[in-house]
Amino acid sequence: MISPFQELFGETHAPRVASAPGRVNLIGDHTDYNDGWVLPMAIDRYAHVTFAARSDSTLRAHSTALGETRQVDLHALEEARGRGWFSYLAGTAWALLESGLRPSGVDLLVEGDLPLGSGLSSSAALEMATARALCVVSGASWSPREMALAGQRAENEFVGVACGVMDQLISAAASPGHALLIDCRSITWRPVRLPVEGVVVVLDTRTPRALSTSAYNERRASCDRAARAVRSLAPGVRSLRDVDGALLEAARSRMDATTYRRACHVLAEIARPAALAEALQADDLPHAGELMNDSHASLRDLYEVSSPELDRITDLARRHPRCFGARLTGAGFGGCAIALVEASGVDAFVEDVGSAYDAHAEIPCRLFAVRPVGGASIEASSSPVS
Repeated sequence: MISPFQELFGETHAPRVASAPGRVNLIGDHTDYNDGWVLPMAIDRYAHVTFAARSDSTLRAHSTALGETRQVDLHALEEARGRGWFSYLAGTAWALLESGLRPSGVDLLVEGDLPLGSGLSSSAALEMATARALCVVSGASWSPREMALAGQRAENEFVGVACGVMDQLISAAASPGHALLIDCRSITWRPVRLPVEGVVVVLDTRTPRALSTSAYNERRASCDRAARAVRSLAPGVRSLRDVDGALLEAARSRMDATTYRRACHVLAEIARPAALAEALQADDLPHAGELMNDSHASLRDLYEVSSPELDRITDLARRHPRCFGARLTGAGFGGCAIALVEASGVDAFVEDVGSAYDAHAEIPCRLFAVRPVGGASIEASSSPVS
């Protein structure tokens, strides 16, 4: 039986499969590009890239979801800028070339079960699966830290999204059964055990997000403005991570009200990942839920990245007796929220909250429980990924 990969590309040898997970961020949003801490968890939804090396320098890819095939020469990757989903693959190859890796040409079949544009980091998962594949065809060793940084550079400099490193790092380095408490300045991390009594449920509002054209980059710019204002008083400040409440207040007159408000969110949010990690490791799910609720309120009121749909679905989640807390996850501007739910009540929670939301929604939501999984991996397989 001919596999979909061989049917598309005519390869006679068995391809391999690189897989990388999406993520939810349990807490610590818009802190990564401020050198702060984050607490993401890789989830059992994936980007899969079936691949085989070519004898030339062509990067050719087919997206099953979109029914499109695109290609570019590795020596002319600039031609792939602005080409939608394909720019994430080409950008990853570009970043690896810039770092000194010399990948050969490759055919790639892109599949997966990560909802696109929903805030679960489908782009980072695609980058890390592509990086995994390119390392194999180039004979290069896999370094989660270095590949995550390459993926971040691809988004920042090739795709045009000024993201931090969190999404790529959790997709590359995740540990099964754990979240990762990541220091985004040193790019170091430690695993945080997740209690079995609590389950993370994704609340997908199915409202679209488009970060490269959204206010995401503007939010980052406002943080840079706040840091510059504080730096005029304290030259040693590199980012908002280096700022405490007293210093921010001292510099308040040097920034506009919106910039100050957004800086207030960042300062408070930077402290929450460590606090949530401690609560989870102590099996203190009620306190964990409180921290999640506080984070959502801050993202909504101070950072202004929530949406009516995210506010509504998290409010419905908090009212449920089996829910400890709920918050938007990721950059915001639509997409997904998460809830921490009592394990024995997940089915009832999904049914009740989903029905309540859909009763007044134009677009039905999608709720599903997720479990913490490991990072990007390679499967030696000749069979297609479903």
